[in-house]
Amino acid sequence: MSCFTFLKVTMVIFNLLIFLCGVSLLGVGIWVSLDGASFLKIFGPVSASAMQFVNVGYFLIAAGCALLVLGFLGCYGAQKESKCVLIMFFSILLIIFIAEIAAAVVALVYTSLAENLLNTLVVPVIQKDYGQQSDITQVWNSTMEGLHCCGFNNYTDFELSPFYTKYHHFPSFCCKNQTAVCSAKDAQEAGVQGCFRQLLKDIRTNAAVVGGVAAGFGALELAAMVVSMYLYCQLDKA
Repeated sequence: MSCFTFLKVTMVIFNLLIFLCGVSLLGVGIWVSLDGASFLKIFGPVSASAMQFVNVGYFLIAAGCALLVLGFLGCYGAQKESKCVLIMFFSILLIIFIAEIAAAVVALVYTSLAENLLNTLVVPVIQKDYGQQSDITQVWNSTMEGLHCCGFNNYTDFELSPFYTKYHHFPSFCCKNQTAVCSAKDAQEAGVQGCFRQLLKDIRTNAAVVGGVAAGFGALELAAMVVSMYLYCQLDKA
């Protein structure tokens, strides 16, 4: 078997796996969008914390569709030896790779900027829906219980929420002894950290695992780009 044939078969199998991953993510994304409560029950506080910063359902649907397209382009381009499709596959993967590097740089170097951006998105949701929308309330309760945190920044995020307006106290997670009635004084004295800072702390604690997973994805993307470009160049010679 020639090197070209071997890489072609490898490319087809690899992108078939990507396609199947895309189908799985799409299915999970639809499930989360339609029944987020059961998703939280199964995957617990880790999924809940993620749902504060992105709409997991729509994110998974978008990621699933992207993987479906990539997997199809990679399989079709390699199998049919189509230069046009291969270069399209390479270009899309390159854009994704650059975007991931840019996002990592922003997350690492401009943490405060990312915090401010997320703050403008997340806090208004708390103030509008916590205590009124059951799914939002459940997500935040799971997050605060799992990460031992309070709100996005701290207890003050809940001051304008329907929950505070109705009960005139803060969620029990904002007090260290988690009393049923958590007053402003109790919450201030407890000083429970916001969930964003707590999540960052947990990520830094597990930096080796996070970095290893990110490096693994990056290496796979680079390998796929190299193989697709090699096949493209070999077809140029044919």
